[in-house]
Amino acid sequence: MAIDTDDERPRKKVSHEIGQDLSLLSVEELEQRIALLTAEIERLASALTMKRATRAAADRFFKS
Repeated sequence: MAIDTDDERPRKKVSHEIGQDLSLLSVEELEQRIALLTAEIERLASALTMKRATRAAADRFFKS
């Protein structure tokens, strides 16, 4: 029977739940969460920009 090393085990997907208890997380885990949430904020901001542009184009089309 082989012993699994850290490289052979499947890695747990990093996720974050709003309001989650942070006291048990390590510094590295907190940094991963911050990176994850920062990337999500950037993705949301990009989607918002595209939606606003679409809305502005529709408003211009229907007002003319």
